[in-house]
Amino acid sequence: MSRPSATISDGLHFVDSISPATRPLERVIIEIAPTDIPVLILGESGSGKDVTAQRIHGLSRHRTEPFAKLMCANLSVRDLDLVLSGEKANGIVERLSNAGTVFLDEVGDLEQACQPKLLHALRDGGRVLQDTWIPARVISSSARHLEEEIRNGRFRDELYYRLNGACLRLPPLRRRKEDIPALVDFFLDKYSEELGRPKCYFSTNAMRRLLDYHWPGNIRQLENAVRNIVALGDEGLALGDLEMVVGNPSSPPPLPHTYSLKEAARAASQQAERELILKALQRTRWNRKRAAQELRISYKALLYKLKQIGMEDSEPSHSPGHDL
Repeated sequence: MSRPSATISDGLHFVDSISPATRPLERVIIEIAPTDIPVLILGESGSGKDVTAQRIHGLSRHRTEPFAKLMCANLSVRDLDLVLSGEKANGIVERLSNAGTVFLDEVGDLEQACQPKLLHALRDGGRVLQDTWIPARVISSSARHLEEEIRNGRFRDELYYRLNGACLRLPPLRRRKEDIPALVDFFLDKYSEELGRPKCYFSTNAMRRLLDYHWPGNIRQLENAVRNIVALGDEGLALGDLEMVVGNPSSPPPLPHTYSLKEAARAASQQAERELILKALQRTRWNRKRAAQELRISYKALLYKLKQIGMEDSEPSHSPGHDL
């Protein structure tokens, strides 16, 4: 059996899927990509909506033209008024007018006051509704349940039907676990090259733990986990001690309402500290004394924090003289 292939486009990844949950989806993508039908991509955060939009653009007749991504949460009424007026001096208008595909990222986060203006900026099939409109092929995405948002009066049904020429519902990673080995191998190659580290390989036991984990953060969480393993350069992690990266795979994901605000703040603070320490260690080639100086804490305090977050033995064994 041939190994699933992977390609990179603008920093994003696409790995051919072997999961039964995604095979029908891939067939639909291949069918609709050459058309100008607007596409709505629905899926949980981290499930690959951006990558899917890039995949459709890459297979379309617009693939040689720019791919313009707009973060809908950041769009204002003024921005869309400029689009409707055709104000060429505005950066957004220039990006839209030159684009082959416009990607409206997380359209469910669009302010209600912006929704009718976006509706008027979009073409209706092949018809031009006003002098200026978004001429490109439109792909949008949402992690929200837009049907429920419509029922609750938070999203315009006319806009939903204008965007929803074809709807793709991406399965979460926990429903496409057959793809995890190929994704892991892709991310190992990617971050070994980016971080200048030798590629590590997972034992059967380590891979089983990855397959057993529930992955609430989907592909993005898996990518971050593999990147951390490559960055740490710790063979023990690659051979099965993955708990500090992905947590306990036998534990169900905690329900959001079980956390108090204080607990959530503490967890966020610990995660931020861990990432800052890891980045400082990478910059100083795992010299903990220099990392402590860069972090403006004492060497003893850094050792204590490393122990707190389970990284006291995480330095790569192949780099001598870490604390010289």
